[in-house]
Amino acid sequence: MSVASKRRYVTKQLESELLLPCENELIAMVQAARGNNLHEVEDANGEKYLVSMPSKFRKSVWIKRGQFVFVQPIEEGDKVRAEITHVLDNENLLYVREHKLWPERFDAEADRIIKTKNTDTDKTGFIDADMLPPSYSDEEYDDEEAENEDYEEIEGEEEESEAEDGEGDQKEAKEA
Repeated sequence: MSVASKRRYVTKQLESELLLPCENELIAMVQAARGNNLHEVEDANGEKYLVSMPSKFRKSVWIKRGQFVFVQPIEEGDKVRAEITHVLDNENLLYVREHKLWPERFDAEADRIIKTKNTDTDKTGFIDADMLPPSYSDEEYDDEEAENEDYEEIEGEEEESEAEDGEGDQKEAKEA
């Protein structure tokens, strides 16, 4: 598998799968990026420590401060105590909350993320209806048809009045 197709596969996998944490996984919030694919996180217990990003996520997934991740503790190493197993997007965050596996400690941050998700543009490729140019609806077609009918009625009235004027002229000519 080439590097580009592997990146696409990992990105698609992250976007399409809705996962729940396994028994040994924890939910953590990213506090800061420390460099060399290390991130400082705070877990549900309030502990802060470093986690590493596995090579499959490098150069294909970008993590921002305040984002949530699943981490799996590792035994080796003093400074780096866990490894990121999954980066949570807004949909996955909602999915975990629906299954009541979300830590209470992160409720306020999750609510904030969900609010910003609702105000942001949809990332699925659809454009918000307010951003689109006006389009013709059935009402507009009805309005246009009504205008055309009015125009036709006016033309018809003009022709009738011209015809009546012509008849009146003929009567005047006969009387004279």
